[in-house]
Amino acid sequence: MMIGKKIVESVRKRKVAMNPVVLAYDSFRVSCYATTTRTSCQHHHRPVSLSVFQFQNPNFLTGNTIFLKMQRFCSVSGISKNKAMVESLQHFGVITSSKVSQVMETVDRALFVPTGSSPYDDSPMAIGYNATISAPHMHATCLHLLEDNLQPGMHALDIGSGTGYLTACFALMVGPQGCAVGVEHIPELVSLAKENIQKSAAATQFKDGSLSVHVGDGREGWPEFAPYDAIHVGAAAPEIPQPLIDQLKPGGRMVIPVGNIFQDLKVVDRNSDGSISVRTETSVRYVPLTSREAQLRGY
Repeated sequence: MMIGKKIVESVRKRKVAMNPVVLAYDSFRVSCYATTTRTSCQHHHRPVSLSVFQFQNPNFLTGNTIFLKMQRFCSVSGISKNKAMVESLQHFGVITSSKVSQVMETVDRALFVPTGSSPYDDSPMAIGYNATISAPHMHATCLHLLEDNLQPGMHALDIGSGTGYLTACFALMVGPQGCAVGVEHIPELVSLAKENIQKSAAATQFKDGSLSVHVGDGREGWPEFAPYDAIHVGAAAPEIPQPLIDQLKPGGRMVIPVGNIFQDLKVVDRNSDGSISVRTETSVRYVPLTSREAQLRGY
């Protein structure tokens, strides 16, 4: 345990941003390091190597940070109120913006998850077709990262829009004078997203056309409404697709998970001179950004 204590002290001294996701990531690494020699780590049900984290299934469907149970620190299981879920995320410092809290309170997550599930748990959920809806804390993280690019009148693109939750949030943030576009390559999910949105607070914008959802290959973006101030990608690409970079407006920002088994959430900014800057926000675990056929086969 002395090794574990030394690592804990090392982590405390690190100059990392006070981001609960990052801190939980570090805490998980310390815990597994200290217990590797005598037990398996329960997060992935296998012994954890000091240098390589192993997964029971390389396509484990989380849409979440890779350390799922650690990230359920703000679960509100059993509390069937959307507002309580948001308040819990605020309490743990995941939501620090009034605009993000307002939009997540307004768009009821229960409308976008499968019937019979626990909509307000801070965990991802399968939505069929080998796809997931991300955990609330990941939605909050992405909304924070894109907040400045989701101002009234701006254009937002949601790739892998699934059941439509984040697309609806984008629509409310950019308003009817803006444009929110969802792209999903599973036609059945597009139909479901449209039904869900029409029951939500974003229904008016769906009717007036400022919010739309389309069947398409998200790797190609959606050129019709480009360029975009904000692009969110809800699946992990092996590398950042060039069409998405091309459709990003100067001053625009894209948030995209990149990688295969090991993935990072990348923040891609197009500068005013047209150059591209890329930085890593945190480690994550999403389903692959791939073809419809590959997804339906189970990748």
